[in-house]
Amino acid sequence: MSTALKQVFNKDKTFRPKRKFEPGTQRFELHKRAQASLNSGVDLKAAVQLPSGEDQNDWVAVHVVDFFNRINLIYGTICEFCTERTCPVMSGGPKYEYRWQDDLKYKKPTALPAPQYMNLLMDWIEVQINNEDIFPTSVGVPFPKNFLQICKKILCRLFRVFVHVYIHHFDRIILMGAEAHVNTCYKHFYYLVTDFHLIDHKELEPLKEMTTRMCH
Repeated sequence: MSTALKQVFNKDKTFRPKRKFEPGTQRFELHKRAQASLNSGVDLKAAVQLPSGEDQNDWVAVHVVDFFNRINLIYGTICEFCTERTCPVMSGGPKYEYRWQDDLKYKKPTALPAPQYMNLLMDWIEVQINNEDIFPTSVGVPFPKNFLQICKKILCRLFRVFVHVYIHHFDRIILMGAEAHVNTCYKHFYYLVTDFHLIDHKELEPLKEMTTRMCH
């Protein structure tokens, strides 16, 4: 990674603290295996495939946490340019607007400025991935029966961060020389969610043309 990119993706720019895997756990070993595949330059489509003999929930859990960390980092690089003035609604161009709902403070879908939506989204995800009842870290503790449904909702909402960054802030990513990094992260994410059917195809529509060029 170039010095300029290291400055862009430094720890101070991270939107919030990274969730890490505990050494010695099965999840940590899977995380290392997934990272080794990526670092070896293996095809991203192959990198997301479930390793032989491994549990799908474990594999998906590792990737959900990893993408939470990586997408946080990407948004952290442009968040100073994503303000209530520049982005008064959380959108992906004129055709797509995302409203926030969390069944707590926002019981109905509510239009919010993009930075407020992002903060609520990252807090909402962080609470879930740190909840041992949803993302158990102890060996032998089962995942909840609705685990994949929870992951689908998390990944669907993380995809909206890509939509907003690509459509409204990609000029800033290019100026930073970070487009290759962001594109690689997006392709990796896209292959995972399509391979494991984790996002409804209609949700992928906002980036369909770009995805066709990049991933097919």
